[in-house]
Amino acid sequence: MALQLPTLSGCVTRFNSSVCSIPGRKFSTFATLSRRRSDTTNWAEATSSFFDQDKRPIMLFDGVCNLCNGGVKFVRDNDRNKTIRYEALQSEAGKMLLRRSGRAPDDISSVVLVEKDRSYIKSEAVLKIMEYIDLPFPQLAIVLQFVPLFIRDFVYDNVANNRYTIFGRSESCEI
Repeated sequence: MALQLPTLSGCVTRFNSSVCSIPGRKFSTFATLSRRRSDTTNWAEATSSFFDQDKRPIMLFDGVCNLCNGGVKFVRDNDRNKTIRYEALQSEAGKMLLRRSGRAPDDISSVVLVEKDRSYIKSEAVLKIMEYIDLPFPQLAIVLQFVPLFIRDFVYDNVANNRYTIFGRSESCEI
């Protein structure tokens, strides 16, 4: 469901694309609300076995992205208590967990942190991951939460959209 903004005439326009033009004016969609998919509950049940024996959250990452693989290695190195599990978005388990999170199974646009009852994407996922790893990252996450979400996600999206250009990609999933 896209954000709705009133037009000058008082009517409400629903934005389904990233830019909507009204004669003489141009508006951009700056927020999108995700609608809860009806099959999310089914996917939660289908993937509940991922959390039966092991309650640790699962970090989903782009397995062919060099930046993402470096991020996983960084988290592993700073997670002495091994509080996070890892799964590539391209794997079958990763695709199932994406569906559980209400995302398309081929959506590799964001890191996703999946907990038993909730999922986080983009900058919220990064901050939540920081809360799980060793000092000083949980404290840094608290400070960064004061930065508005739209600014954090704007920075995240710009890095994510250029990750292959800047950092390259590997031929196959690593980690």
